[in-house]
Amino acid sequence: MQVLLSLSIAMLAGLMMSRLTKRFNLPAVTAYLVAGILIGPYCLGRLGVEGLGFISTENVESFSLISKVALGFIAFSMGSEFHLEELKKTGRQATVIAIFQALVATIFVDLALFGLHLLIPEKLPLSCVITLGAIATATAPAATLMVVKQYKAEGPLTKILLPIVALDDVVGLIVFAISFGIAKALELGHVDLVSVLVNPIIEVVVSLLLGSIIGFLFHFTEQFFHSRSKRMTISVTYVFLAVALSMLHFEIGPVTIGFSSLLVCMMMGTIFCNLCDFADELMDRMDRWTGPIMVLFFVISGAELQFSVFADWAIILVGVVYIIARSAGKIMGADMSAKFMKCSPTIQKYLGITLLPQAGVCLGMSLTAMSLGAPGVIIRNISLFAVLIYELVGPLLTRIALEKAGEITEKPITAREQAKLDAAKKAQ
Repeated sequence: MQVLLSLSIAMLAGLMMSRLTKRFNLPAVTAYLVAGILIGPYCLGRLGVEGLGFISTENVESFSLISKVALGFIAFSMGSEFHLEELKKTGRQATVIAIFQALVATIFVDLALFGLHLLIPEKLPLSCVITLGAIATATAPAATLMVVKQYKAEGPLTKILLPIVALDDVVGLIVFAISFGIAKALELGHVDLVSVLVNPIIEVVVSLLLGSIIGFLFHFTEQFFHSRSKRMTISVTYVFLAVALSMLHFEIGPVTIGFSSLLVCMMMGTIFCNLCDFADELMDRMDRWTGPIMVLFFVISGAELQFSVFADWAIILVGVVYIIARSAGKIMGADMSAKFMKCSPTIQKYLGITLLPQAGVCLGMSLTAMSLGAPGVIIRNISLFAVLIYELVGPLLTRIALEKAGEITEKPITAREQAKLDAAKKAQ
């Protein structure tokens, strides 16, 4: 009862908040995050009534399966944007921009935090600097995709944005693995080449391979079903399967074989959408089915944000520097690489702003960094601080950038609305 009550209150809070923020023309993502904060451990949850909001961080984490499934659907939807015809036009541009802007963000954060490290070395160890620089690469695919779909954004910027966000996670995983390996070497006193070089490459390769296999199986299976409802059901089934298999973990000697659910589901979506001739229609139906899951995902994400990070002035200082440096790196990196790839002036001007949101992947990386001990706690708190700011402001900035680029227009009038207008005119 308490679980169902918590979920129902979370969904209701998110939906009601979206009605309120709509008056201020804010994205629904922001509304859901704010709702999560309000029913989370630092507001409603402080009453300590189980089922009435989230009473503790542990209580929020108990719903992590919903977040994993939601991220699977998000990654699958991102992968479905990789149509071969479109990739022939923007694939090279998206790849170069994704790699360059991620690396520039890392360099900017590393340099800025290294300067801060020289001033407060006891508060910001060098291992934290290197790891946070890698975490800066990550962009939140969920928030970006949600804004694009909510406002039905369409145009050159949107077409290149979605592949870049997806590729950004691939680059981020590799950069983080290498940087985190160096950070561990600084803390432990020795370099583990397997952790630094081999494991991240294996994770990317096996994730893409697994996603490809599931994508082919998905396409083969759906041919046995012809009704829309059954095809949608088999789609949901394969996303669940991909997320489940992504949790597998093997160790062969010193080598660790793990999977990234984002890459697995993304690759599955890419394979399927290029093999299936009705993939677009199916994705549209899945978007409607996954609506409640997305609401829960963002409300739970809002409840996860920990305001206790504001208790330490050093965390706030480092967090502010991190946000400024990462934002500058993303914007300048995207602008320079877009100019180099001869993208349109609109893409050059607004692309970097749409890459600012940061959430799930960043938090996953910071959770891994906790194994560093005391430096890991610092990294986790700074990441939480940055996510709090980025998730509340990032979706709004993404919407503004897409509007300025002319890719968000007013919703078309439906047939029912048009009929009402016609009836009103006749009545007059």
